Amino acid sequence: MKLSLTPDEVSFRDELRNFYRTEIPADIRDRVKYGHELTREDIVTAHKILNDHGLAVPNWPVEWGGKDWTPIQRHIWQDEMQLASVPEPLTFNAQMVGPVIAHFGSQEIKERFLPPTAALDIWWCQGFSEPDAGSDLASLRTTAVRDGDSYIVNGQKIWTTLGQYADWIFCLVRTDPSAKKQAGISFLLFDVKSPGVTIRPIKLIDGGYEVNEVFFENVRVPADQLVGEENQGWTYAKFLLGNERTGITGVGRTKVKLGVAKEYARQTKSGAGTLLEDPLFAARFAELENELLALELTQLRVVSNSSDGKPNPASSVLKLRGSELQQAATELLLDIAGPDALPVDAADIASPGWAQRSGPSYLNYRKTTIYGGSSEVQRTIIASTILGL
Repeated sequence: MKLSLTPDEVSFRDELRNFYRTEIPADIRDRVKYGHELTREDIVTAHKILNDHGLAVPNWPVEWGGKDWTPIQRHIWQDEMQLASVPEPLTFNAQMVGPVIAHFGSQEIKERFLPPTAALDIWWCQGFSEPDAGSDLASLRTTAVRDGDSYIVNGQKIWTTLGQYADWIFCLVRTDPSAKKQAGISFLLFDVKSPGVTIRPIKLIDGGYEVNEVFFENVRVPADQLVGEENQGWTYAKFLLGNERTGITGVGRTKVKLGVAKEYARQTKSGAGTLLEDPLFAARFAELENELLALELTQLRVVSNSSDGKPNPASSVLKLRGSELQQAATELLLDIAGPDALPVDAADIASPGWAQRSGPSYLNYRKTTIYGGSSEVQRTIIASTILGL
């Protein structure tokens, strides 16, 4: 068990800490810290700065821009990024399609796609879920039929996050309809501006536009944009989903949210003092901080025991508790705002902007216990692989 950093690791941490706070524009970091929506340009700007300094894709193979770092160094890289409120490298590129191409793609596919993917010259979106294939992803029905040197794609995807910004989509398609579920799925790459692709927004409960429906009608995709082998896409999808769950714990992000909550509680009147001085609120806040500290120590134990990149079943504990604490932090901010949370995007009223944002933020964070494997799924994994039940 390792719960402290070596002198070299402290030096590594301090170097990253300084870089994040001096090289990433302060206005972008402030928007992250205080829960403002980032523009496409904000995300691209931060990602490109990180990539220019070799800090966008450290989990990739070294030959494609990765770093030969220890698990602790990777943890420090991400934790300090979150603590500095730096937008993390676009997950669809850095954590999802990039590693799949690097591990399973042909040399031609790697050379064509990995450099622009790392640099965010291509913005990827994920074409996995369908209206009747979410939790049971293997039942997907979008088809890709071989026609000479192309595939003809027909079907629909849903919940495509930030698809409105995307240039390309990495898509699970059924290439063998006679095979049983997983056996007939392939992993295909194509331009979302291809004829026959339609992207339609879905308005969420928080009032935002973050996800989309994507429709494919006789979309012609060059066959050389298939990743790996035909009908082996399920193997690549499982690999991708394992990478997606990395970092969902979000200890650094939750620390920042609690710091912001403390800042607002200090400004909020309660009785003869402030909300932060109220014994009941102070006790609630201290409990959250203690639970977050316990999670942070657990995360350090898991990271320090990781080896050879193999998944640790304890990561399910991190994902489960991490997502719950992220929700608890947004609930705390909502309670601090009180009635001032009710107006949203209202101008020239007494309700401050941060309070108006607390309601939509609370609603948006309901998703954290679903994506990357729901809490129910994580409890099943914990019961079977850790507790042996």
